[in-house]
Amino acid sequence: MSGLREGTLMFSAARRRLLFAAAGTTLIAVAVPRARAANTQLAKTEWQAIKKVISQQLAALRAGDSVKAFGYATPGIQAQFGDASNFMTMVRNAYSPLLDARYDEFLEGAVIDGVIVQPLRLIGRDNTVLVAIYTMERQKRSGWRISGCVIAPSTVQAA
Repeated sequence: MSGLREGTLMFSAARRRLLFAAAGTTLIAVAVPRARAANTQLAKTEWQAIKKVISQQLAALRAGDSVKAFGYATPGIQAQFGDASNFMTMVRNAYSPLLDARYDEFLEGAVIDGVIVQPLRLIGRDNTVLVAIYTMERQKRSGWRISGCVIAPSTVQAA
C-alpha cells in the first residue's frame, strides 16, 4: 500500500476489502470491516447523519477531547484501543493530517459491496491534498459510528 499513511486503525489482513475514493482519488486497497447495508444506497438523511458523526469526532479530536472523540468509534475500535487516551495517542501519531488540516470538505459517499464509505478531503497548511476515507457502521442503539479510517493521497491540487 505504497503512498498511504497507515495507522493502527487498520484491520486484520483477513478482513481486507477494496475501496475507492471518490472525486479525483485513486483506487486503493484498505482493510475495512464488513458493514452490511440493507440496500446499496442510503437515504440523504443517513448520509447527513454519517457526516455529522465524522464532523463531531473531528471537532472533539481538534479540541483535544479524547473521551468524546473515542465515543464516536465502533465498539470494535474501542476494544482495540482500550481507552480514550490510547486512542488519542494513536490519532496524534498516525492521523495528524486530520488534526492539522486548514480546510476539509466531504466528498460524495458510497456503498461499495455493503461497505459504507465516506471520503473527506483534507487540505494541509502546506496545500497538500489528502483524502480521509472513513468506513462506517450503524449500531443498533447508538446510530452511526466510525469503524475505520485511511488517509490517502489525492490527485487534486490545492489552489
